[in-house]
Amino acid sequence: MDKVIKPIREEQEYRKALEELKGLFYAKSGTEEYDRAEIIEILIEDYEERHYPIDEPDPIEAIKYSMEESGMNQMELAKILGDKSKASLVLNRKRKLSLSMIRNLHDKLKIPLDVLIRDYPLAS
Repeated sequence: MDKVIKPIREEQEYRKALEELKGLFYAKSGTEEYDRAEIIEILIEDYEERHYPIDEPDPIEAIKYSMEESGMNQMELAKILGDKSKASLVLNRKRKLSLSMIRNLHDKLKIPLDVLIRDYPLAS
């Protein structure tokens, strides 16, 4: 296993690295194959971060996702946001989140503050 590891710079190299990693997936810890797999994984992650970035969700999408994951309904969200109409307005993008809403969402749903404070478009 003396094949030289190089940075991944283009799509073809990326695909080859994925194939190689697939072949090393079950390597035992402490072996040369395991170490090689770990290095290839780091190179793949770096390439993906540069070429396939994933944007964080806007606050409303994050709220909807959290609600779905926890099985929360709009009435339960209303308790966090203040009342039923505020919850409806926020979810339908007719009202921006207030500071107190952001704090409550962060405390109760554990949505990161940096996601909740992002700007997002209102419905027209």
